[in-house]
Amino acid sequence: MSAIPRLKKIVDERDSTEDPPPYNHTTTPRKINMEHVNSTPTAKAPAERFTGDVYLNMIDTPSEPARLTAALVRFTPGARTNWHRHAGGQTLYVTDGTGLVGTRDGNVVRVSAGHTVKCPAGEEHWHGATDSTFMAHIAMVVGNADGDGTTWLEPVTDEQYADAVNGSR
Repeated sequence: MSAIPRLKKIVDERDSTEDPPPYNHTTTPRKINMEHVNSTPTAKAPAERFTGDVYLNMIDTPSEPARLTAALVRFTPGARTNWHRHAGGQTLYVTDGTGLVGTRDGNVVRVSAGHTVKCPAGEEHWHGATDSTFMAHIAMVVGNADGDGTTWLEPVTDEQYADAVNGSR
């Protein structure tokens, strides 16, 4: 489902008095603290957490007090994550291709570039490319005090994956 109708509704319902006053650079000095972060090399995702060929580029790993981790994840056709869950939930923003996101109850959503999927905290799920297309997404996870809060589980079976592919066409 596209986020655009939801954003339009929010904008339409917003009270115009909520807009901040315009910034005046001549009377309001401010300092912007920016940090240039060198890009990380592409790494192959660990086979114990993924089926097929998956590649990761970390966008950001948090420093206290921040807890948001973000990564660009690229899946080759047929590649997918294991079942997993996140203590703080996960948001996926698909940047390229077509993929699938599945949950334990058998719900499968077909996603493509521009789609956003929110996986609630604690929900066991998986995501990956379709059997015939590549898929890339930005994965954002809110971690906990012990790390990113992800619990990795067993692989999605070939049968589960085939059912998801066939049911989502």
